[in-house]
Formats: sequence, C-alpha cells, structure tokens
Amino acid sequence: MRQNYKMILQYEGTRYNGWQRQGNTSDTIQGKVETVLGRMAGEPVEIHGSGRTDAGVHALGQVANFYLPAEIEIPSLPESGKMPGMSGKKNVRMKKTDQIRDYLNAYLPEDIAVISVEEAPERFHSRLNAVRKVYAYRIETGARRNVFLRRTIYGLGQPLDLEAMEQASLLLIGTHDFKSFCGNKKMKKSTVRTIYSIDIRQDFGAGGVTLRFTGNGFLQNMVRILTGTLIEVGLHKRSWQSIREILEAQDRQMAGFTAPAEGLCLEHVFYD
Repeated sequence: MRQNYKMILQYEGTRYNGWQRQGNTSDTIQGKVETVLGRMAGEPVEIHGSGRTDAGVHALGQVANFYLPAEIEIPSLPESGKMPGMSGKKNVRMKKTDQIRDYLNAYLPEDIAVISVEEAPERFHSRLNAVRKVYAYRIETGARRNVFLRRTIYGLGQPLDLEAMEQASLLLIGTHDFKSFCGNKKMKKSTVRTIYSIDIRQDFGAGGVTLRFTGNGFLQNMVRILTGTLIEVGLHKRSWQSIREILEAQDRQMAGFTAPAEGLCLEHVFYD
C-alpha cells in the first residue's frame, strides 16, 4: 500500500534547466528533489509538479505530489546534516510528513526549499487537479538595477506607460484562444485558456513594476510572451488596441518578444 503526499516548495531557478527532469542534465528541480526522495525511500520516487517552469524561472508556491510506501520509516538525520534546531535522534512525536520535509531540506541545495508536506487523497494530482495559478513578473524600470534582486527581476531600465498597459491587459482577460502567445509552435492540444485577472502595479522600490497573472492554466512561455507584449505597449512600440488583432491572428509572430526568464515567478497554485 502506498501513500500519496502533497508538498509545497520554493526555489530560485537561476542555475537550473527548468522544473522537468531531463536525460542530458541533472540540473533540474524535479531531478534534484527526486534524487533526495529516492535516497530517503531506498527506491526511485517520481514527483509530479503542478507545472513545468522554464529554465531560470522561480517559484514561491510550486506544488508537487509523490507516492511512498505507507509504512516507510524516515531515516534519522545525522548530526552533520541536521537543520538548525533539529536533533540527530528521531523524534517519535514528530509527524511523518514533518520528517519528510526536514529530510528533504537537509539534503536539497540551498536554493530549493520544501515549505510543507501533507498526506493527500490517493487520486490527488498536483497538475490535473489545479484550478487556478498565479504568476508574477517583476521588472526594474529604473536606470540602476537592484543588485540584491538581480536574479529575480528583469532589468528593463526604461520607464513604462502603466496606464496603456492596463488598457491592453483588459483585452486579455477572459476566455480566449491564446495561440499567438504560445511558445510551442507544434502545440496540438487546445490553446484556449481563461485569464481571470492581470494586476499591474509599482512596488519593490521606485522603479519596480510587477505584473501578476491569474488564470486557469498557461501555455508554454505564455506569461513571458504576454509580458513582453505588454512591455512593448508600455514603451509605445505598439498600441493597446493591437491586442485584439494579436488574439484574432492566432500567430506567434504577431505578439511581442518573450520576456527573459529571470523576472518570472510561480506564486500560488489553487485547488478545489
């Protein structure tokens, strides 16, 4: 008998080749987590993420699920591997889910952290059961890039017309065919998605701008292409009215550039 577990994790994706495990590299988030889980379980463990973040993209609230034997004993952490405040001896009163979380955090790289682990229903799937996701894209419009945030923001270095960007964003809200904003030219599945809101606001300093997208799901590179298009509107390189034409064209060439990965972060994944 096996138990399904749901975990929430965060990571700085700068040095990783995205979420999904790849045969030609070990530098993926999925690969790193599966390696530690496999060591803990003494057998291969596959994790299922709520979405495949691209290379260089970050997450504050990525969700994944995995199965372990129901009667598994979690190895005690050696003194050399313990986290602050943890004992090398097994705490019999500590929940198994907390033991799994602490084991992962003891052996994962410092730019990957497991926030929580909990038991999940047998049929729970982090991707298939997700109903809403929130992505944030952060832009520095000032002449000087914040050195402390340089890995998690896009240093545009030019002022943006936020009012024009907001006008354009209103045309993107709702259920549309977002084929023009899909980075996968060979996409055969439906490219129809629903965007519930796009919030554009100044924050994290005088030149900081955050675009926050909430939708039922997003296509490959979709948020970055949407952001690049809105940036072009904000720079007056295209009109906010052009969004209608882009949607109707269903042609990737009509949309704007793909904004760099470093500014994008998966913030939340919601379930019923």
